Amino acid sequence: MTNRPLNESTIIHLVRHGHVHNPDKILYGRLPRFRLSDKGRRQARDAGRFLSDQPVHGVFSSPMLRARQTAGEILTFFPDLKLRTSIWLNEVCTSYEGLPADQVDRRKGDIYTGSAACFEQPTDIFERVKKFFTRMRTQFAGRHVVAVSHGDVITFSVLWAKKCELTPANKGRLHQAGYGASYPAHASITSLVFETPSEEERPVIYYHHPQDA
Repeated sequence: MTNRPLNESTIIHLVRHGHVHNPDKILYGRLPRFRLSDKGRRQARDAGRFLSDQPVHGVFSSPMLRARQTAGEILTFFPDLKLRTSIWLNEVCTSYEGLPADQVDRRKGDIYTGSAACFEQPTDIFERVKKFFTRMRTQFAGRHVVAVSHGDVITFSVLWAKKCELTPANKGRLHQAGYGASYPAHASITSLVFETPSEEERPVIYYHHPQDA
């Protein structure tokens, strides 16, 4: 991460969970018991080590096991804090859950087009994570918060911050939008920096993947 943001800003560090033990290579979505692999735990520790010099005042995660385990590794660097979960950080609700991951790859990650109304669309995902941002900016104004979530949740947050339309097609255009990767890597950190209390503010974004350091 270059040009680290000022500590007086309200900063939400969105961390994607670490690599998951998934021998059958399915889209696990919200299915239970999908844990971190050994590699994923190492990645999560690297993320925690990277964040350890930041004045973090809260650590939150999605309810999913892999996210809670990632947050647990990060918390070893912040022993005075306790994990809190938020449904607003949860994985996407999708009809592709449990299907072979290569089916999603062939669709270039589009698990939204043609889905029934009971499943989430990009705007639904962002509307719930926006509630999390609003609460954090109130409760932790001027402080740092870590929030462990999932790839698409982070992706649509980035697109919103970059003033890009929240569409499945734009998932593949993060580089063009000025993001530091084509998709958030496992245990990568996407820091959203809010300089003002305005609800209309779009945060500045910093991307870092500790394993690349």
